[in-house]
Amino acid sequence: MGIGTMARKEKATIYVSSTYLTESSLMPQLEGLEEVHFEVELVQFTQVRDMLGDGRLIKRRVVDGSGEFPMDCPLHDSLLKVHYKGMLLDEPKSVFYDTQIDNVGEPLEFCSGEGLVPEGFEMCVRLMLPGEKSIVTCPPDFAYDKFPRPANVPEGAHVLWEIELLGFEVPKDWTGLTFKEIMEEADKIKNTGNRLFKEGKLELAKAKYEKLLREYNHVHPQDDEEGKIFANSRSSLHLNVAACYRKMGEYRKSIEACNKVLDANPVHVKALYRRGMSYMLGGDFDDAKNDFEKMVTIDKSSEPDATAALVKLKQKEQEIEKKARKQFKGLFDKKPGEISEVGVESKNGGDTAGSGEAVTSRDRDGSGKSSPLSSESDHVFDEERPGLIDRIWPSARRIFSSLGLNRCTIL
Repeated sequence: MGIGTMARKEKATIYVSSTYLTESSLMPQLEGLEEVHFEVELVQFTQVRDMLGDGRLIKRRVVDGSGEFPMDCPLHDSLLKVHYKGMLLDEPKSVFYDTQIDNVGEPLEFCSGEGLVPEGFEMCVRLMLPGEKSIVTCPPDFAYDKFPRPANVPEGAHVLWEIELLGFEVPKDWTGLTFKEIMEEADKIKNTGNRLFKEGKLELAKAKYEKLLREYNHVHPQDDEEGKIFANSRSSLHLNVAACYRKMGEYRKSIEACNKVLDANPVHVKALYRRGMSYMLGGDFDDAKNDFEKMVTIDKSSEPDATAALVKLKQKEQEIEKKARKQFKGLFDKKPGEISEVGVESKNGGDTAGSGEAVTSRDRDGSGKSSPLSSESDHVFDEERPGLIDRIWPSARRIFSSLGLNRCTIL
């Protein structure tokens, strides 16, 4: 505990009372000791960092870098220069790549935040200081199982990297830049995000767009012309974030991103289109239809896109209804009042219960006679406890209506 508070090269005397004395190889005999004084000099230590918190990705600093941790680390997306040696964690620790040999002594240069190196590699380099050397042990899912593998690295391989951070170039500070220069820098970052999106690196692309949106909170246009350019750029970034979320299957978040544009400009056609697509993929067909139809009323030139979207929406609805019909096949073959073939045996015996059971109610004298399904008591029962189809499939009401069946005739 005392050494944990010391700095490198520090000398200290640590007083340990009997309360804190524990057995160890340094203190084999504890009986009769009331207090022990330790004279300690901390000569050297190795910083060990558990990157994931589960002991799988470990970074060990073996040579200190220059600067203060973490302020002088490349935490933000930067152009990095590193030398590294990659080895398999097998018995001979076979080397599969060494920049000093395989790259003719030239360092590896890459931009962080673009998925150009394995995820575990980049995570550790972001926490290194210039001049630092570290040893990283990495599990396969953060090494080469989700990244293009070198030919001599087998699938599922645990790897060890010896990394030296030679230096890095920090992103340009926007402070003091003109509005035009800020927009030029923003376009560079946005174009990088667009490239990552096309490559299918959706999380990285989204991170680029969201980083720009955070930076935009500190940008203040000076006139109406700059304000218009800035508003268009911000809207474009929000819609790109929405596109990332939609591709990732997170339709609610995609809709929220579109809403940020529509809150500022309710007649933004592109935002309506992207929100409509997210509504459709999320199963909110009525909302999707409203957005597509609204596009045409705002801008006639968007009619081809809106029409194509409405056709796709209709196809999507038909697909879902077809699946529903297939799933509930047999439930519609019986007349009202009859017990359907579909059902499950109750726990008490072979009686059929569940979705195909006819509704029965006992009258006041307990005779147990069946009452018509249209009786008032059954309507109340139906309202209090929805039928099986209502619980299983949200589109059941629409299917019954299209088939001309009353919802109350089937449980």
